[in-house]
Amino acid sequence: MAAALALPDALAAALRARFGDRFQTGAAIRAQHGSTTTWIATQPPDAVVFPETAEEVAAVVTLCGDAGVPVIPFGAGSSLEGQVNAPFGGVSVDLSQMNGILAVHAEDLDCVVQPGVTRTRLNEHLRDTGLFFPLDPGADASLGGMAATRASGTTAVRYGTMKDMVLSLEAVMPDGSIIRTGHRARKSAAGYDLTRLLIGSEGTLGIITELTLRLQGIPEGMAAARCSFATVDDACNAVIATLQAGLPMARIELLDAMTVKAVNAYSGQNLPETPLLLAEFHGSLAGVGEQAEAFGEIVADFGATGYARTTDHQERTRLWKARHDLFWAVLALRPGCKGISTDVCVPISRLADCIAAAQAKAAELGLTAPIAGHVGDGNFHNLILIDPENADEKAAAHAYIGWLNDLALSMDGTCTGEHGIGQGKAKYLAREAGPALAVMAAVKAALDPRGIMNPGKILPPPNTRPGD
Repeated sequence: MAAALALPDALAAALRARFGDRFQTGAAIRAQHGSTTTWIATQPPDAVVFPETAEEVAAVVTLCGDAGVPVIPFGAGSSLEGQVNAPFGGVSVDLSQMNGILAVHAEDLDCVVQPGVTRTRLNEHLRDTGLFFPLDPGADASLGGMAATRASGTTAVRYGTMKDMVLSLEAVMPDGSIIRTGHRARKSAAGYDLTRLLIGSEGTLGIITELTLRLQGIPEGMAAARCSFATVDDACNAVIATLQAGLPMARIELLDAMTVKAVNAYSGQNLPETPLLLAEFHGSLAGVGEQAEAFGEIVADFGATGYARTTDHQERTRLWKARHDLFWAVLALRPGCKGISTDVCVPISRLADCIAAAQAKAAELGLTAPIAGHVGDGNFHNLILIDPENADEKAAAHAYIGWLNDLALSMDGTCTGEHGIGQGKAKYLAREAGPALAVMAAVKAALDPRGIMNPGKILPPPNTRPGD
């Protein structure tokens, strides 16, 4: 990647005059706004700005655009594929101060929020209304970041992904204009679907400054269940049968034997160290009981053992906390090592074959690479543990990731179910999209002719600096 350029003096002076202390150039804060949660090397911006309104975001974009300087949106910094890095320098636009919950329309089951609101804070705010925002990516991500990366998580099997949850949005475009992509109506046939064009665009087409989100009623009843299997194949076949039976699963997660071992050690569980399914059901009190019972009957046909279910809130919380602590639990398997996280998604019918091949390939390369997945969607994650000082292990990990992405594509899958493209998966997107990549590039060029919006992400990096 090209080295970062320092900001032009005139641009730095204009931003400092407009934002005062909300314009920062210190080394520490710049480093925090690079990619610090993943294996990709940190590439800090030249400066960080903390806007509080869409108009202030527009001012940053306009000033940077006139100077040919990149603009990189920043939410909570939880992305995993280098989305917040600044390979060409530029200004990081930290949206954490835009954290207002602007409206809740309980009767319409929707709300309007600014992009810096996190999912946890939104659900705390909604609790007394009887509503909740159902998507759960694990990390306490910002909602703007979740929309920009088309995030999902453990509940996608029932509630969908961010593309399903966003009714409309407000965004600052590369020319500094502010647009709305729709309204609160539940459907519309009015022109191009700009909402979904911007969802998943990772800040390369515009910066999201407001979201109108669908909400759900808090279920009367929730039940969780778990069971163990002799093989991953048995577990995956049980999932297929469950979905074919039409059970409305809220979550259904798979942990392989190595991941279960990590959970036991880290979270104080006492689970059999064989492939494990975790499931959750939402609905009426009677309904979730019936669903959990039916699930138990289905999985028994595939050799499930240790089936247990509960409606106790504390027990459910403990179980899912263990699932959400997987990153730290797996890291503890090799203290001092670094975790490289990657994900793929395949048709559910190919999931067992894909996981089995992934496990065999990791063993062949001598890698520790536990697997957990949102098996109701055909999506699974590897966390590859390597010694960052061991060049052979790093090379093996990168070889494995490339092989895994190619395997998923060969199975009619995708190189990313929910991590997005960023920098880390740009080359795999080129393989996946084929000629469609040129269409994406044409859209980018039409909307952002100066190439200032988060350059070097999704599409192959440009050969010149933005603005040249």
